[in-house]
Amino acid sequence: MQKHRFSKLQTYIILIGSLSFIVSCILLRMSLIYGFIGSIIFSSSILIKNGFRINEIIQMILKGLKECTTLYILVLLIGPTISIWLSSGVVPTMMYYGFEYMKSMNFLLAAFIITSIISIFMGTAVGTISTVGIALIGIGKGMGMPEHVLLGVIVSGAFIADKISPISGLLNLTLSTTKLRYREVIIPMMHTLIPTYTITAIIYYFIGKSQTSDINLDQIDAYRKAILEGFNISPYILILPLAILIMSVIGIKIIRTMLFALFSGTIFSLVFQNMNLKEIIDAIFFGYNSATGSQMIDEILVSGGMISMLEVVMIIMGAITLSSILEESGLIKPIISRVVSQIKSKNSLIMKTGIISSTLTILTCDQTVGIVLTGRVLREKYDELKTSQSILARTISDTGTIIAPLMPWNVNALIIGTISIVSASSYAPYAVLCYVSPIVSIMIGCLHKGKNANYYSSRY
Repeated sequence: MQKHRFSKLQTYIILIGSLSFIVSCILLRMSLIYGFIGSIIFSSSILIKNGFRINEIIQMILKGLKECTTLYILVLLIGPTISIWLSSGVVPTMMYYGFEYMKSMNFLLAAFIITSIISIFMGTAVGTISTVGIALIGIGKGMGMPEHVLLGVIVSGAFIADKISPISGLLNLTLSTTKLRYREVIIPMMHTLIPTYTITAIIYYFIGKSQTSDINLDQIDAYRKAILEGFNISPYILILPLAILIMSVIGIKIIRTMLFALFSGTIFSLVFQNMNLKEIIDAIFFGYNSATGSQMIDEILVSGGMISMLEVVMIIMGAITLSSILEESGLIKPIISRVVSQIKSKNSLIMKTGIISSTLTILTCDQTVGIVLTGRVLREKYDELKTSQSILARTISDTGTIIAPLMPWNVNALIIGTISIVSASSYAPYAVLCYVSPIVSIMIGCLHKGKNANYYSSRY
């Protein structure tokens, strides 16, 4: 592929034009498919005018789409997995026991802690939200808590996986880009995660304290009775989520884990809930609706199945296509290079690492470019300013990776919205960790000078 040069004006026209298409769809409440199609056509037309051949652009697109094949499969499996977790009685059972044991607790704080711990074992934020998260939302809604607040709390806990879990795909991508091993980054990452986690937990404690006092215990007992009437509840059903957790801990890949959940959930649906195979297949492909007799419970225990995820996959493919064009064409790199050339101090380096990674995540609708391009462009600058690569990896994880679910057009927000039917604009204000993490990371990073910076470099 031959090299092409862009003027600064052309670059900004493409970036602003592409983002305008996406934002317009959000404001007009149209499917983001149209926004990405418009952005891709607009960007491609300018590339062609600038000397790119059509087959070059197609190669860029195919390369990006091919690299994310696993993501499409994962997203398609999320819908059926939720259906099976409902039909098999897993989520109803967790709700039934959860109503009993969590009604006297600060539920929001407990949900944050539980989600964050499980997400580290599962290694995927989206996977955590689509399984345990759904159950916790069900329990919280049954207690009368607003769904958008609950989802914000669960998003905060789940996205710790993408920052710190050793089996997280995004963290391993960060480590690969910065040429580091997990043991080289875990301690530096804890230096920002611990204060971030503490601040977030304190905020949720106070929010949850006001919510807990409004719990209607009689209503909770009515919900438990409704669940008993609609499902066969047994502690043995909890073997399934426990098995999923164990599989995640020992490092089995998420696709295989979810396929196991589907197969096992089908068996559980047959054995415990007396469903027939046709009903289960319908639930997997077309969704599941419970019939407990309680309107509140039936509104919680519903999913759209695999069919509901098709539009999300198309939107994700659009986001990946656009980000591939922006990265592979070389549009973004010159802008970053100009910014990097102006960095003269360690404080400025860490600050701009966060800004660059976050900006790329915002513009490209996905964390991948914010991780890969930021890491590649800044590695030499970190060496030049004698700052450890572990700080580079940590700052990327704390900023560009963590803020992803806050943008309505981001791939993560789209998936979360489909899982929960709650928009990013509704839950984002309560995804506290996603705001606290970048601030804490940059503040702590800028405080580490001299002796501390050498500590990171020499220790590993």
